[in-house]
Amino acid sequence: MASPFKFLQEVRAETQKVTWPSRKETGITTVMVFILAAVAAIFFLVADQIIRFVVTLLLGIAS
Repeated sequence: MASPFKFLQEVRAETQKVTWPSRKETGITTVMVFILAAVAAIFFLVADQIIRFVVTLLLGIAS
């Protein structure tokens, strides 16, 4: 069984190998996530309205 001290040394060594994103990269990625989330929301809103319209038409339900 490895000692906790050795484990922490290994964790620290692995964290130093990680390539952390810059502040600019993080900002760009965040903006892209918000844009893609908005696009997906609009897409699903439109798809939902089309499906609702078709189902209403097929079933003859007056809204």
